[in-house]
Amino acid sequence: MGRSRESKGLILEELKTSLSEAQLTMVIDYQGLTVAEISNLRRKLRPTGTICKVTKNTLMGLAIAEDSGWEPMKSLLSGTSAFLLVKEDIGGAFKAYQEFKKESKKTELRGGVLKEGTKGQLLTEEQLKAIADLPSKEQLIAQAAGAINAIAAKLARSINEVPASLARAVDAVARQEEKEAA
Repeated sequence: MGRSRESKGLILEELKTSLSEAQLTMVIDYQGLTVAEISNLRRKLRPTGTICKVTKNTLMGLAIAEDSGWEPMKSLLSGTSAFLLVKEDIGGAFKAYQEFKKESKKTELRGGVLKEGTKGQLLTEEQLKAIADLPSKEQLIAQAAGAINAIAAKLARSINEVPASLARAVDAVARQEEKEAA
C-alpha cells in the first residue's frame, strides 16, 4: 500500500527542513544495501552531524524545487538514491562514507551539491575528496592561534632583551671604569 497524501506532505516538510540546515548533500546509490548496512552508515555519519535520508527521487525533487541552491541535484536524481545531508563537518562526513564504502563495497557516490547562499555547486567525488582533505575549522583556528602565540612570544622576548642588553652595557662600562681607576 502506498503512502497517503498527508504522509507524503510530512515527509516533504521534513526533507525541506533537513535541506535548509545542510550545507552539502551527497547523493549515493544504495542499491543492494541491507537495512543493517544503512543503519551502520547512519551510525558512522551521526558524529559528523550528517543525516542519511532514503527517499524517493520524486519527493526529493519536490523538496529542492523551491530552493535554487539545490537545483544542481536534479541531475543526480535517478535510480535508488540515499541522500547524505551534511550540516557541519564535510570532511568527517566524506571520510565516514568512504570508510563505509570500503567495508560494504555495494554503494557508489553519484556526486554532491555544495550550497553557498542561493547558489549550488555540483561536485564530483574527486572534488568532494579535495574538500574533505582540507583542515577542519577547529584545526585552522588552532593553527592561527599557534601562529599568533608564536609572534607574541617572540615580541615578548625581544622587548625583554632590551633591558638585559642595557644592563650588560652598564655593567661593562662600570668594569672598564674600575680597571682604569685601579
